[in-house]
Amino acid sequence: MGEKMYAYRCTACGKLHHPKHYVCKKCGNRTFEKIPLEGDAKLLTYTKVYNLPEGYMKPYLYFGVAEFKNGLKVTGQLEVGNPVIGMKLISTVGVVKESVNKNCCGFIFKEAK
Repeated sequence: MGEKMYAYRCTACGKLHHPKHYVCKKCGNRTFEKIPLEGDAKLLTYTKVYNLPEGYMKPYLYFGVAEFKNGLKVTGQLEVGNPVIGMKLISTVGVVKESVNKNCCGFIFKEAK
């Protein structure tokens, strides 16, 4: 698909932010460098949601919080048959919700082999 997700590193103190903030939460600086968010992550917690809003064509979805090696924590969909806290994941970016006007992209985590 070619879509990417990014973290934003403060150019003054180095704190990572996701999503992008206009002001660094640590030092108040207003300039950031864009860092691709991809690769390995670890599952911190998850939930299984059955009552999905319009636009989801599945009976349920797993959503999780994953931590990248750089310490940044993000949320995303899990495409894992049996999630286990602490399991290793691979992050991908894809369509998480289809819409008439525009598809929404986000993190989709898969089990690392």
